[in-house]
Amino acid sequence: MKKFLSSQLSIITYSFRWTIIVLPVGIAIGSVVALFLWLLNMAIHYRFLHSWLLYLLPVAGIVIHFLYKLYGRSAERGNNLIIDEIHEPGAGVPKRMAPLILITTVITHLFGGSAGREGTAVQIGGSIADFFAGLFKLNPEDKRLLLTAGIAAGFGAVFGTPLTGTIFAIEVITIGRMQYNALLPCLIAGFAGDATVAAWGIHHTAYHIDVVKTSAEYYSHHLPIDLLLLVKVIFASALFGLASYLFANATHAVKAFSLKLIKIDWLIPVSGGLIIIGLTFLIGKTDYLSLGVEPQHPGAATIVSAFQQNGADLFSWLWKLIYTAITLGTGFKGGEVTPLFYIGATLGNTLAGFLNAPVSLFAALGFIAVFAGSTNTPLACTLMGIELFGGEHAMLFAVACFTAYFFSGDSGIYTAQRKENDKIENGYWDRLFGKYKR
Repeated sequence: MKKFLSSQLSIITYSFRWTIIVLPVGIAIGSVVALFLWLLNMAIHYRFLHSWLLYLLPVAGIVIHFLYKLYGRSAERGNNLIIDEIHEPGAGVPKRMAPLILITTVITHLFGGSAGREGTAVQIGGSIADFFAGLFKLNPEDKRLLLTAGIAAGFGAVFGTPLTGTIFAIEVITIGRMQYNALLPCLIAGFAGDATVAAWGIHHTAYHIDVVKTSAEYYSHHLPIDLLLLVKVIFASALFGLASYLFANATHAVKAFSLKLIKIDWLIPVSGGLIIIGLTFLIGKTDYLSLGVEPQHPGAATIVSAFQQNGADLFSWLWKLIYTAITLGTGFKGGEVTPLFYIGATLGNTLAGFLNAPVSLFAALGFIAVFAGSTNTPLACTLMGIELFGGEHAMLFAVACFTAYFFSGDSGIYTAQRKENDKIENGYWDRLFGKYKR
């Protein structure tokens, strides 16, 4: 009994200590993310009213390049630096990372670059968490936990998904292993960040899945399952995984090719900006610039429109993939996740037409599954489906995210991710089919 009471007291002390540490961190991160979202919204709508700003994208690229050259130093590595610091604390996360990524992301979107906002929020979270770790004089192990909580706060705040932010933070660090001792700090940070953004009056985009009508239902022990629909979901999710693989490798390839081909480094973002301008003239529409959440003109393909019949073109997903790979691969700043939402939702819209499947459901499945495959975080993305779209299709969310995760290969958008276990055991296929070999 004495041992049990001592254990309970330790739990209470641990919880109280981390609440005191994490709450101000989450509130600070949430406040900066709220400022970022407000500035980003202003920048995007200003460009909507002044389309000529796109022509200055190459100049914006030069400004971003020299800002990082003069002030960025290690901050140039972005999310990967934070992940490395969690694995092996070193020089720390520079304090300049938060203002630098905030400013340069807003510049990218103001002039039409195709990027996201998750990377910015995560870097804001990591930079502020590192500052507080020094302020509180935390030991290396506690600093790791606080940096992980900073990721949760940034992610939860920028998308309005605190539970997803919690699981994402502990799942993204290492493929195949989750850091459960970070669960409580991440949970507190995720909710504090999200609540702070809401308190500042910042609202997130709402998505809706229409009622799904099925011709035949087969019942499991608890959940209704349409077997034909399930087969369609698995097939589509395999393609979502391949899209994840294509996106991750395209972004890395553009960066490697640019560095090899262009010897004057500031010309790399200039070339990226010129290509984006040229592509926009070539296809005759601005749908694939910036976030892709709100339409610049009526009828534009956006993430929201993808949830409707005929809400995306046949290759909207591919164009967005190309635009984003060029933008990020040539040095512009922002995140990858919102473009991944766009790629997934519009690909889901296209596949729904071919498979005679519910459009809004498949857009939602693509939304979370392409993200899951690109970041190797199927649990977090399953939870994101529930937080954003409700729990009615939770099983299909899980099927989509885990299928995409397996089909996305070993690569991902975060090169600093470490791998504890292979997605499929080494030698599995050799053993399975070995008897057929001669």
